[in-house]
Amino acid sequence: MEIFEALQLARIQFTFTIGVHIVFPALSIGLAAYLMVLEGLWLKTKSEVYINLYNYWLKPFTLIFGMGVVSGVVMSYQFGSNWGPFSDITGPILGPLLGYEVMTAFFLEAGFLGIMLFGRSRVSPLMHFFATGMVSLGTAFSAFWILSANSWMQTPAGYEINAVGQFIAADWWRVVFNPSFPYRLVHMLLAASLSTAFMIAATCAWQLLKKNATAEVRKAFSMAMWMIVIVAPLQVLVGDLHGLNTLEHQPAKIAAMEGHYESKTGAPLILFGFPDSDTAEVKAAVEIPHLGSLILTHKWNGEIKGLDAWPRKDWPNVPIVFFSFRIMLGLGMLMVAVGLLSVYLRWRGKLYLSRPFQKVSLLMGPSGLIAILAGWVTTEVGRQPYTVYGLLRTSDSVSPIGMPAVATSLLAFIIVYFIVFGAGIFYLLRTIKQAPQSHTTAIEPESTNVVRGSNYKVIN
Repeated sequence: MEIFEALQLARIQFTFTIGVHIVFPALSIGLAAYLMVLEGLWLKTKSEVYINLYNYWLKPFTLIFGMGVVSGVVMSYQFGSNWGPFSDITGPILGPLLGYEVMTAFFLEAGFLGIMLFGRSRVSPLMHFFATGMVSLGTAFSAFWILSANSWMQTPAGYEINAVGQFIAADWWRVVFNPSFPYRLVHMLLAASLSTAFMIAATCAWQLLKKNATAEVRKAFSMAMWMIVIVAPLQVLVGDLHGLNTLEHQPAKIAAMEGHYESKTGAPLILFGFPDSDTAEVKAAVEIPHLGSLILTHKWNGEIKGLDAWPRKDWPNVPIVFFSFRIMLGLGMLMVAVGLLSVYLRWRGKLYLSRPFQKVSLLMGPSGLIAILAGWVTTEVGRQPYTVYGLLRTSDSVSPIGMPAVATSLLAFIIVYFIVFGAGIFYLLRTIKQAPQSHTTAIEPESTNVVRGSNYKVIN
């Protein structure tokens, strides 16, 4: 019984630390790309608006990036303390993948971050833009390798099992580009872009509500809305393709997401209800007949496997997966609606004037991050009871440690995280609460728009 309780606490600890961590890399990816676009537009147009926005968002990016690095360090601690058997069995595959992340992403970020933050007056504008681009590329590489490792745990491929029971790579190409990886990578990168766009839009909406409609605020709000218009519908499409891939490789997860306890043809789409795994039914279900089969199989009477196709010991926690999936999907639909409404207001010339829309944009500020957390819960809880899907059970992955040890470290993490990251988020909110300055330090060629050697001056 104690091992069982230690397992649950170890899972809660990992959930807590990863849940805090995941939001920071997502915003780092989006903000790094946004800063690269801003600096590129400044180099092309020489408009002060773009460099003012770059300088404004550089500080939040630095704070978010730093908190992401600090919160990520904890992961290696938990692998060694709470998940020793898992680390030993999967180490020959996951170890190199995480090592590649350090060798590519971390080296790029560490190598060029200093230039990006402190080098504007010391290097040419093109060199500074190159540094910003390398930092952005580094954040994307980080997502590439981390999602490759996690996707392999979801849809393992290209492996063999050696004499001592460890997973080893038989084909690294198939390990890295496992069946779910392309869908999950694109889905995550789009989610990072949407989360960043909604955070920027909310920041600008706050300023617009305060009647602080500077050129910088209007430009950033407009850019964020264009990003939402383009990316939100694309994310819905990619999410559908990801769902079809999950149906092929992890059908039990889909059954839990959809709330299907029984296999049936012409399965309904359950919009809402209350799953009860004890009675194997969704109570008070609101459903549309046949639509579930149509979406998942593209056939009106397509057959959908229910959870009755698997032993109960192989079921994930259905209520958590069911509700987290609907939170993610519901927020996705709201994002599409916000994007469409912004197009209508732009067409009417009221994008910067509609106070109801500004309030909606402000309220939607954290929606991208909430959707990421809900999607992550759907993915990870839906994989249970396995750490490596279908091959290594979670109960066989936990270290043989006592419940008091896990409980103590969990309590310590909660206290430290709320102090450290609470202070960091408070300072971040204070930073973005201020409006972008109309006159900030920038580097321009002296007397002309043509760069001539190293002849620059600082414009204040």
